[in-house]
Amino acid sequence: MGAGMHAMGAGAAVSAGSAGGASGVLAVASAAGVMVPARGGRAGGGTRRAAKPRLRLTRRGRAVVFAFFLLLAATVVTLAATASRAADPPTTPPTAVVQKGDTLWSIVDRHDLRGDRAAAIEEIRRLNALDDYTIYAGQELRLPR
Repeated sequence: MGAGMHAMGAGAAVSAGSAGGASGVLAVASAAGVMVPARGGRAGGGTRRAAKPRLRLTRRGRAVVFAFFLLLAATVVTLAATASRAADPPTTPPTAVVQKGDTLWSIVDRHDLRGDRAAAIEEIRRLNALDDYTIYAGQELRLPR
């Protein structure tokens, strides 16, 4: 009778599994120690995928990223400024040759130097290392731009 009940119990479990759907069969199989793959063909848990964790930066991490981009921007500005200076050809300052009877005032008027005349004369003196206002015929003077 034990064997009959055993057979009857197994039949009852199978018929209960048939009547109750797949969950009864899974319960019997797991009780027997059989690994049954879940739906979708994967063992150990359904078709849901684990969510990928979002990237989160700490305050220090944000400061490091900010400092990196700041350094990158400074490097680009420095390289651009250096390249633009290298492209400028050196120019010679304008000059004037002193004629007989010229004064610093007449040279400023003749070369139409903009701005204050007195300031232009002082700039000519500074550029040519003149101690006073004396100039000589044939002397070449550098003029301000």
